[in-house]
Amino acid sequence: MSSRAWRWVPVVVLGVGCVLSLGTAAQIIPQLREPLADALPESIEGVPGIDAPVPADEAAVAGFTDYALRVYQSADSTSPMFASSIYLGYYDRQTRGRTIHSPKNCLPGAGWEALSSGPERLAVAEDTVTVNRYLLQNGDARALVLYWYQGRGRVAYNEYMVKWDLLRDAILKRRTDEALVRVVVTITDSEQQALSLAKKIAADIEPAVARALPR
Repeated sequence: MSSRAWRWVPVVVLGVGCVLSLGTAAQIIPQLREPLADALPESIEGVPGIDAPVPADEAAVAGFTDYALRVYQSADSTSPMFASSIYLGYYDRQTRGRTIHSPKNCLPGAGWEALSSGPERLAVAEDTVTVNRYLLQNGDARALVLYWYQGRGRVAYNEYMVKWDLLRDAILKRRTDEALVRVVVTITDSEQQALSLAKKIAADIEPAVARALPR
């Protein structure tokens, strides 16, 4: 972002807070078209997925309306799918104090340290979207994370633009529904191998998520 654009960040954040503080009365509350779990693959690289619950205390903090969390746990620690996961958190509306939490604030925790981060281009069908990429480490374990925000007809990665779109759509469309999508792949061989697999998973589920979310 340019230095001029950065000047508007506080205004955008304040505007989002003011609009969302008005409550949900004026908002349109759309419904999911398909269960979120249907957007997740049953298996990846031959490893079956198991649906896992989000602990109650974490769910209360996240404040989502619905979610799906599928873990792909291989008995072979050299498998690229060893202890990897896909998470979808859906919000049918966002209000002050109940918005999507940025993973960049949540990922570095429980002993995990962010080694690097940046945008990552992702080829999806006949389009290209940009998502966030994080490289994490916890002791000898490393993981590659891709995440993005999806809803109201767009895929976004920049938190400031997400807030701006939220403000605009709350006013013009009376909608603030949105989903957070996160793909975690453990690194068992190389970072490039994990990134390639994570991008393949993300490219497959992005259109599936779009089919599940409201139009």
